[in-house]
Amino acid sequence: MEASSLSRLNAVIHERARLGIMSVLAARNALGFVELRALLDFTDGNLSVHLRTLEEAGYVSVEKKFVDRKPRTTVRITRKGKLAFEHYVEVLGEIVRRR
Repeated sequence: MEASSLSRLNAVIHERARLGIMSVLAARNALGFVELRALLDFTDGNLSVHLRTLEEAGYVSVEKKFVDRKPRTTVRITRKGKLAFEHYVEVLGEIVRRR
């Protein structure tokens, strides 16, 4: 495997927790924070930290609002995030096929 192939992997997405988040959101587009946390078996703090990193990269958007006086946080993959994830999967596929 060439080092240049590995360097083409998106470092923001490549981290295990963020890869999980992006994988789930790529399949579902949007999820509530609680549902996402349960699916990935993360703590609130761990999920929040990784979402912040993805949000700063422009890969997800986080919307906070109240529904029936209860806070509701929804996480959505952005167009930029969807394209970045698709590229990541494409590069990963190239690496696997070269094996």
